[in-house]
Amino acid sequence: MRDSHGRVLWIVLAINAVMFFVEGAAGIFANSTSLLADALDMLGDALVYGFSLFVLARSVRWQAGAALVKGGFMLAFGLGVLGEAAYKTLHPVMPGIETMGIVGGLALSANLACFFLLYRHRGDNLNMSSTWLCSRNDLIANVGILLAAGSCYLLASRWPDIIVGAIIAGMFLSSALSVLRQSLQALRAPISPAQPMLFSAKNQHNGADREQI
Repeated sequence: MRDSHGRVLWIVLAINAVMFFVEGAAGIFANSTSLLADALDMLGDALVYGFSLFVLARSVRWQAGAALVKGGFMLAFGLGVLGEAAYKTLHPVMPGIETMGIVGGLALSANLACFFLLYRHRGDNLNMSSTWLCSRNDLIANVGILLAAGSCYLLASRWPDIIVGAIIAGMFLSSALSVLRQSLQALRAPISPAQPMLFSAKNQHNGADREQI
């Protein structure tokens, strides 16, 4: 199981690292808040997967500590994107719609690959559950970017791009609080090495409410 987790995490880390540079460059070129937001998400995910690899062979408490750090990164990036969206409301610039559509579609394909790689491991432990939660949020963000590109084109307005960027920030903050809450609960709980933490099936989608077996 551990070797399988390692292979998957290395693959998704590489995908997210590459897409961070692609989306970051495209976001700057196209003046797109939503692309820049998703690029920061890719960077955050690459850091998340790096932490996950670091604690892969360590105890549940190490995994909970790494998840706590992940939550901190997600919180910071969420606040950063909110700041970017606020800046764009005061400094109006029409984003490059064609670039948004092309790069948004590429990012969606990349995140679909990550999502399916992580899906089968989402309930294995807190470490893998938090990485899958990041991947799930990425898909929602990518669909939002494509919708923003279409809306900017139809309405000839910059606002859909700004709104989607703010929504992505909201997802960051919501996920960050969820991961931080679970991590703190895990660190406080008296869990022995012989009792790995798993998530109940009914709550795997939200990554909450763990049970011990």
